[in-house]
Amino acid sequence: MRLANIDDRAHLVTDRGGVDLATASAGRFGPSVDDVIGHLTDVASWFDGTDLDLNADLSTGALLADLSRLGPPLTCPPQIFAIGVNYASHGDETGIAVPTTPMVFTKFASSLAGPAAKIPIITDTVDWEVELVAVVGTAGRNIAAERAWDHIAGFCIGQDISERALQMATLPPQFSLAKSARNFAPIGPWITSLDELVHPEDLAISCTSSRDGGAPETLQDSRTCHMVFDLPALVAHLSTYVELRVGDLIFTGTPEGVGFGCDPPRYLKVGTTLTSTIEGLGRLSNECVAP
Repeated sequence: MRLANIDDRAHLVTDRGGVDLATASAGRFGPSVDDVIGHLTDVASWFDGTDLDLNADLSTGALLADLSRLGPPLTCPPQIFAIGVNYASHGDETGIAVPTTPMVFTKFASSLAGPAAKIPIITDTVDWEVELVAVVGTAGRNIAAERAWDHIAGFCIGQDISERALQMATLPPQFSLAKSARNFAPIGPWITSLDELVHPEDLAISCTSSRDGGAPETLQDSRTCHMVFDLPALVAHLSTYVELRVGDLIFTGTPEGVGFGCDPPRYLKVGTTLTSTIEGLGRLSNECVAP
């Protein structure tokens, strides 16, 4: 199942078409994606048992061809967790030691944006970081790693856009503020439930850039199985200290290939289009624009 935000309303989208969830269910489920996320099991049961007239214009293929129709698949998450240096190769390229416990910070919710949102290049040191984002579907504390998947509603793609000069302006670095400017957290294109994925623990993850219609340049290309701390470990660690709540987002870290790790460093420029892809989840396409 795929839950999308179209015109600020929750939609279910499939390869054949999509439906407005509140309208199709005669009000059984609300119109907001934020209200629906905790009820995906009920939504799936209803969807499987209902003969729906799907709108072909809302198929996954049609929406991927025009991502501008989609908003962020969650708009008001209670908490956003982000994990730093969660791929050893990313630690190697940046010279940052891989932590022995998860490095946790937040991205502020006002940075969330849709899969085609334009990224304002507010300085000449704005960087990219493609990430797998997990969405919490069942709340809990002290969740054992072996039960972690039961608490995850699904996945989406995220970009952890970062203003490196601000990030490194102090000691210790100020991760959260530097990663939370307007549209610095595009997510989407929808939330994909785990049953859509054969191996949710091992997905291809990549990021490319292009300019003026030219051929894309690969910036990042890895697999999520290379995380230092996998998703069950992150859920167990986080829930030891805080209550995970329905709708929370977990940005699980980025693989190697970010601009800060290049020699010399390279950063996003106005006119660049950043495309982020994760196997089975779709893609983001974000144009870099003047602020």
